[in-house]
Amino acid sequence: METCCDFCAYNEYDEDDEEYYCSVNMDEDDMARFVQSSYKRCPFYRSGDEYRVVRHQM
Repeated sequence: METCCDFCAYNEYDEDDEEYYCSVNMDEDDMARFVQSSYKRCPFYRSGDEYRVVRHQM
């Protein structure tokens, strides 16, 4: 299953630009690896579903 930025916890809306941006804090090395590689999934994806852990415990 591929991850979708629409549901990522790092996807934040900027009201000034009226666009969504990824707010992952990456340094230059991380950004270079991310841009140059061919990820099938985003390595920084984090589910924005805060109830995921609770459902797992049921």
